[in-house]
Amino acid sequence: MTTVDIPAGWPATEEAARAAQDELRARVVLDEPGPPPGTGYVTGVDVAYDDERDVVAAAAVVLDAASLDVVAEATAVGRISFPYVPGLLAFREIPTVLAALEALRRPPGLVVCDGYGLAHPRRFGLASHLGVLTGLPTVGVAKNPFTFTYDDPDAPRGSASPLLAGDDEVGRALRTRAGVKPVFVSVGHRVTLDDACAHTLALTPQFRLPETTRRADALCRRALQEATTRH
Repeated sequence: MTTVDIPAGWPATEEAARAAQDELRARVVLDEPGPPPGTGYVTGVDVAYDDERDVVAAAAVVLDAASLDVVAEATAVGRISFPYVPGLLAFREIPTVLAALEALRRPPGLVVCDGYGLAHPRRFGLASHLGVLTGLPTVGVAKNPFTFTYDDPDAPRGSASPLLAGDDEVGRALRTRAGVKPVFVSVGHRVTLDDACAHTLALTPQFRLPETTRRADALCRRALQEATTRH
């Protein structure tokens, strides 16, 4: 497990964080297809917090995209690097997530975040932020639609409907299990929305949430428990 310090110069105010988002958002790449779904490696990242103890734990879990077997995993623990502000959650998570990714023994391939990419009020959620900083192709798969509107997709698995900000499609509501609430997929960096949805379906053979998210969620919770027990 890696221990992480808050980086020097890390934004400390909402104004500074929004300025950083504005600067980095211009570097998001939207015209690359990304790796073909079901090939190479795909990595899930997730975080867990203990706000009372000022501890955040991040996990990165690499799966073989074809078999969904775990081939590598890593965790990192640090101090919470930013207050809770909706729309700026990436600034609480990025330092420890980056440390977990850097500790992996395998290249991450595509990174799937439990959160948002373009489906974000400032069009720059965690998946986009992480993609720009690492250069990796990234996708956001969220449990809820944030502030955006959508029509309920048809009941069968694989059905989708646009996630809309006004008339702009910022992602898709995607049905990963027949008759079960959809997930909300958006592009992070260097992937198309069609392929982001295809990756998500490839990662959900049995459950609503991607296997990448399920494995990373369990691992970061375990890492947080270990870290806070030591405290």
